[in-house]
Amino acid sequence: MTTAMQEDDFKATTVANTVANTVVDHAEEHRLRTGTDSFPSINERPVDDISLEFFYKPHTITLLLISIGAVIYSAFTRNTTNVEDNMWAGILCVIFFFLIISVLTFPNGPFTRPHPVVWRIVFGCSVLYLMGLLFLLFQNYETVRRILVWVDPGLASFHIDMDKEYGVNCSDVTVERIWNHLDVFALAHFLGWAFKAILIRHLGILWAISVMWEVTEIAFAHLLPNFIECWWDALILDVLVCNGLGIWVGLKICSILEMREYKWVSIRDIESTTGKLKRAMLQFTPGSWTSVRWLDPTCTHMRLVALCQLVIFWQVSELNTFFLKHVYEFPPSHPFVVARLVLVGVIVAPSVRQYYMYVTDPTCSRVGTQCWVYGAIMVTEALLCIRHGAALFERTQALNILLWLLCQSLVSVLCVYGCVLWHQYFETGKKVTIRRSVSHLSKFDTDVSGNMVRRTKSVEEFDKKKL
Repeated sequence: MTTAMQEDDFKATTVANTVANTVVDHAEEHRLRTGTDSFPSINERPVDDISLEFFYKPHTITLLLISIGAVIYSAFTRNTTNVEDNMWAGILCVIFFFLIISVLTFPNGPFTRPHPVVWRIVFGCSVLYLMGLLFLLFQNYETVRRILVWVDPGLASFHIDMDKEYGVNCSDVTVERIWNHLDVFALAHFLGWAFKAILIRHLGILWAISVMWEVTEIAFAHLLPNFIECWWDALILDVLVCNGLGIWVGLKICSILEMREYKWVSIRDIESTTGKLKRAMLQFTPGSWTSVRWLDPTCTHMRLVALCQLVIFWQVSELNTFFLKHVYEFPPSHPFVVARLVLVGVIVAPSVRQYYMYVTDPTCSRVGTQCWVYGAIMVTEALLCIRHGAALFERTQALNILLWLLCQSLVSVLCVYGCVLWHQYFETGKKVTIRRSVSHLSKFDTDVSGNMVRRTKSVEEFDKKKL
């Protein structure tokens, strides 16, 4: 009898302590959420679990000695008789040292995989690209063209055929003709939309951007003739096949990765050689996959404006690709075009994450640095196109551009409210999860406190297991 009473008292004490600890934990989390700025976690996120200590220790003196040694060897052993080679060598040396400085001083942004150094170099490349754009902005078109021809002499003989007709004989719709349009650019189109889906991870916004891009092509077809397409090319190949499949594949990848919970353990704690190799390969995957929710039933008007900005800015960034190629006369597959797409792609990844956190996290007081630089790049590219393509933009039909802006804003607003209504009336079982997802901290995304990183749990993950 006494033993049973002691066991009951022990259980009651344990339950009371658990409840008390839970209350204290929630109070502490609430205090941290309301009193801490989460900007450092998106601008320079620390590495939570260091697996290979050697690769995360600072080696600044070693890096300095290696850099100076490489410069001395290159400067004193190379042939300096060719002026153009000397200029190239000097430019490459400046870029090399700038990227070295970016590794030492620049923020790594919201990502830490595969290594913070990678994202510091990405940030350094984005700053270099922005500086180059600003330099070109203060030159005339002939000077910029000469610089590009100096870099690639093959551009001197290439000119865009303005007499080429696009979107002709649209009534001839055959399977063979549609199949002939599925070339390497269609594959790139599909992969690009899969990448966009992985970045944005919201079906409504992705489809809004997809449909509005076709409207954008119609609005700017009087400036860029290659925007003229047959109806089946725009609706079937672009929207349904390339965009639709790309969005589905991208979201499917996100869904699969989010359903699995990865345990990032240290290599020291892995006993088998196979486990060590697997962990080393996983180093090149993201540290975590956060469930992204751009929209919330309780969203404010500022959230609405922010999402409209996202859709419009995305369209402008896409337009810059085609206008830069047209104004400066690049072939579609030129290395300049491909390199810019790759660079913008890796810049957009942390930029979208920082913008998302700024929009959805009430404790984030300012936008991330990488997102700020990307915004400056987008605006500078547009200014370059307008300044050096003055003859092209003189033919601009103001009514088309005005209707385009109104249509972009209207579709963005309808997309936002449509998704909100969908969540409210058709996903009632997930209403609590959606409302609490903004205020609850994810298991892997909290960098304010090391203890919170290990003990907080995503509400969505809990509800998934419960269902």
